[in-house]
Amino acid sequence: MGRWRLMWRAWGRTNPPGLRSATLHCRHASSFPLPRQPLPSLAETTARYLRSLEPLVSPEELEQTQQLLAEFGVPGGEGERLQARLQRRVDRMENWITDWWVQSAYLESRLPLAVHSSPAVVLPKQDFNDWKGQLRFAAKLIAGVLDFKAKIDHQTLLVEYSRGYPLCMEQYSRIFASCRLPGPKHDSVLLPPPGRRPPTYITVVRNFQFFQLEVYNSDGTPLTVDQLHWQLQRIRAQSWKTDKEPLGVLTSDHRHTWGQAYTTLMRDKLNRESARAIQRSLFTVCLDAPVLKVSDALASSRLAAQMLHGGGSYSNSGNRWFDKTLQFIVGEDGSCGVLYEQAVAEGPPIATIIDHVLDYCKDPVPVRAPLIPLQLPKKLYFCFTPEIKRDIEHAKQNLDILITDLDISCFTYCGFGKELLKRLRLSPDSVLQVALQLAYYRAHGELCATAESASLRRFHRGRTETIRSTTSAALAFVRAMADDDCQAPERLSLLKKAVEVHSTLTEQALAGQGIDRHLLGMKLEAIADGFRVPELFMDTSYAVASHWKLSTGQVAARTDCVMCYGPLVPDGYAVCYNPLPTHVNFAVTAFNCCQETNAEHLAGSIQKALDDVGALLGNWGVGSDQRQP
Repeated sequence: MGRWRLMWRAWGRTNPPGLRSATLHCRHASSFPLPRQPLPSLAETTARYLRSLEPLVSPEELEQTQQLLAEFGVPGGEGERLQARLQRRVDRMENWITDWWVQSAYLESRLPLAVHSSPAVVLPKQDFNDWKGQLRFAAKLIAGVLDFKAKIDHQTLLVEYSRGYPLCMEQYSRIFASCRLPGPKHDSVLLPPPGRRPPTYITVVRNFQFFQLEVYNSDGTPLTVDQLHWQLQRIRAQSWKTDKEPLGVLTSDHRHTWGQAYTTLMRDKLNRESARAIQRSLFTVCLDAPVLKVSDALASSRLAAQMLHGGGSYSNSGNRWFDKTLQFIVGEDGSCGVLYEQAVAEGPPIATIIDHVLDYCKDPVPVRAPLIPLQLPKKLYFCFTPEIKRDIEHAKQNLDILITDLDISCFTYCGFGKELLKRLRLSPDSVLQVALQLAYYRAHGELCATAESASLRRFHRGRTETIRSTTSAALAFVRAMADDDCQAPERLSLLKKAVEVHSTLTEQALAGQGIDRHLLGMKLEAIADGFRVPELFMDTSYAVASHWKLSTGQVAARTDCVMCYGPLVPDGYAVCYNPLPTHVNFAVTAFNCCQETNAEHLAGSIQKALDDVGALLGNWGVGSDQRQP
């Protein structure tokens, strides 16, 4: 565990992961399509922060923090000084926290993107089991992605709404043709230069070999499904050898190590041209080889692992370029998924693209267009010096160790879905979050700091805020569930209270009134201006409440899919879920290096907690009008 502690300290990450990444975006407020993200008041943030500590720290630690907050918030003190400086930042920038957030949460992180940062979305297994079906589906998938991109290009993509508020659509314009670039101290983001003609090609990788595939005709129309299918067959014919160096594994390594290897790689002109072709492509399609079959009980977990990291250096991990913002994975065995890098975009826009693409794939193929001669897909070659081969070997070893360390368990809970919860006029997400608190309490005998990501897209260039799901109300509920003398009516009352409190926290976060981005802003403002970091951030309570042992996320896609990623801390879990009308898909991850955590055990605890919550809610709804829409 010593190595892990050093790595995580070096990372300095306070919350759940360029060429222009740190640019100040200064425009007059009247030109903003959406409101600016607000700056919460100092008094509200400190009060809410103190409440968030109550279920996590001892009374003595809470009293000490209360004293620190009182000193921090005195009139004319450092809290007011930092608040005033942040307000000036609010007044002159498009979004006062987004650039800082992307830099601190993603670009300055030195841990590998694989498992630690980039989430994978596991899609339903497709109805094919050979390379012919794989190429047909991949061709249609590519056509579906290009169809979605056309909506962005032609500005016909409808503005999305959530809870009656229009959402910022800026992330969509950055997803395609973008890529993360490794650096020695921090990474950067490559974005297509504004005003220039965007790239017209994608990259396709098979058997560790990368190809540049033009996906538009000379007149600017996208290739048809038949044309794409033909080109994919030509790629397959050029990539039959299986003895190639898995260059893509380099991108899975620790960011400092990959940054050094990248410098070595880019000294060669051929390597520079090939790497830049991958980085500037619209997106990547990974044509994976089939993997060893496992029992039905383990199939969903194995599939999630394949999407998350590729299965290892001798499986499909070399078929990835983990820095790429958007990668679609299509296996020869019908497996299908998406891997994305978060410096550019969050999960909800990715889920929207996925829903569109899978809807597109369900429609019949249009009448065949006449096949016109197409240029051969361009194979991207690399020069493998002994030094680069040595870097690849080291990256392979590190990735295989990481994969062995990852513990993953996926399941579908069929007791109820969001349909029932909405009929009961309860927030499905809040009910699931309270159930997760119950599951963790039963598994570990205490609650822990829990982070849930909430979207800030109702504000211009908004990214995310953290919902702190561990509350005093949740603690009262889980203790009542452990008390044999506590009866169902009281338990139900405490459940409803915990759900209500979480729903309130969610509304605050969505309205830009959460506490974590504000705290981060004050800390970074102090550092940026050369002030000492306030004692508030050196406090034991701050360390405990920011050590996210339970990292959770909801990606509510219409598709029957689930997201997965690794825990934020070595002794923690990541729990992702997709609530569908009649069931909920879950993915739970942990690290084997920690003896206290076990993904399968927590997954079982979650199912039992949901059963118990469902029983309470079922008794409440029977014979009442609560079940009416």
